[in-house]
Amino acid sequence: MWISNLALNDFRSYPNAVLEFEPGATLFIGENGQGKTNIVEAIAYLATFSSHRVAADAALVRQGGPAAVIRAKAHNGERESMLEIEILAGRANRARLNRGAVKPRELLGIVRAVVFAPEDLQLISGDPGVRRRFLDDAAIQQRPRMAGVKTEYDKVLRHRTALLKSSGAARRRGQPVDEISFAVWDDRLADLGAQIVAHRAALVRDLRPHVVTMYEKIAPGRGTPHVVYEANVDRQASAVPSPQDLEASGYGALEEIEDGLLDVDAVRERLRASIVERRDREIDRGINLVGPHRDDLVLGLGTLPAKGFASHGETWSYALALRLAEWALLREGDESDPILILDDVFAELDLRRRSALADMIVDTEQVFITAAVGDDIPPELDGTRFRVHDGTVTRDR
Repeated sequence: MWISNLALNDFRSYPNAVLEFEPGATLFIGENGQGKTNIVEAIAYLATFSSHRVAADAALVRQGGPAAVIRAKAHNGERESMLEIEILAGRANRARLNRGAVKPRELLGIVRAVVFAPEDLQLISGDPGVRRRFLDDAAIQQRPRMAGVKTEYDKVLRHRTALLKSSGAARRRGQPVDEISFAVWDDRLADLGAQIVAHRAALVRDLRPHVVTMYEKIAPGRGTPHVVYEANVDRQASAVPSPQDLEASGYGALEEIEDGLLDVDAVRERLRASIVERRDREIDRGINLVGPHRDDLVLGLGTLPAKGFASHGETWSYALALRLAEWALLREGDESDPILILDDVFAELDLRRRSALADMIVDTEQVFITAAVGDDIPPELDGTRFRVHDGTVTRDR
C-alpha cells in the first residue's frame, strides 16, 4: 500500500501542510528539530491511532490549536480511501472515511505502517510496558478488532482498581467486601485478558523466525535472538525458559507453554482462578496483580538477556530486527506491503549494516526515511527528496 496525499492542520509544529507522494522511497532531509519526524509521525498515527513518541495525544495538537487534523489518501491495490482523523486533546477523536463520518476504529486496518525510530531502543532496555505496547500495536494492525478489546480491558482495569481500593478501605473498617461486584469485574477481566494473551502468544510465535532472520542479516554471526512471551496468567505461564536454556535445549519446553496460551477458553479459566487466588493480596495492595497488563516480552541474545548485556550496536540491531520482523509478518498473505518508516536510522548504522538494510527494503512499495544528512542514506534508497527547515517542507526532486 502507499499514500499519495497527506494534509496536516495544527499537527505538532505544522499549522498547515499539504504534501504529495509517490510509491517507492521518500526522503525528508533536515537538521534535528526542524519537523521531519512530525510528518512521519502523522503517517504512522493513521495505522494504530498512537504515536511512537508520546503516550498521550494532547502533545500532537499544535500549541494554541483546538485540535489536530490528519488527512490522507491511501491506495491498497485497486482501492483508494480518503481518511481523516481529528485529534481532540482530552476528548474522543473524530473520524471520516471518504468524506463520511465514521467511528475512529473503522479506519483501523486501512493504513498499515511500521515505524522504526531511536525510541525503539527502549524495546530492549526499557520497561515491560514498552514491549507490551509493541505487541499490542502489531496485534491491532493484524486484527483491528483487538483495539476495541484492549480499550475495554483498560476500562475494566480502572474500574476494578477502584473496587480494590474501596474494598481495602472497607476491610480496614471491618466491613465486608462487595463479592457481587468482584464477580462481575473478575469475569470481564478474565474474558478480555484471555483474548489479549492468546493473540499476543500467537503473534510472538509468528514473529520469532522473522526476528532471527532479520537479525542475522543485520548482524551476521553475532548470536541468536530469542523472543519469548512471558504471560502473567499463572505460575506455569510465567516459568519460561531462559536464553541459556533455549540455547542448550531448544524450544520444546517453550512451545508447550505457548500451546497452552493459544486456547482462549483455557486461558480465561486459568486467569479467573489466579484472580480469585490473589484477590486478598490485591485488596491489601489496591492493585491488579493478574492479567496481561503485567506481561513482558523477554528478549535474549545468545545465552544472555539482551537487557543489560547487549552492546549499543547490538541493541540497535535487535530493535531494528524486531520492527523489520513486524513489517515482514504484516506482508504475509496480503496483496500489498505495509508502509515502512525509518526515522533517523541510518546515522547510527555502519556502512555494512546500511547496505544490508537497503537490500532488505529496496523493493518495498513505499518507505519514508528521515535523516539529518542525505549522504547517510544508501544510493539504492534514493528517491523523492524533501528538504525540511523550520517547519517548511520543500521538494528537492
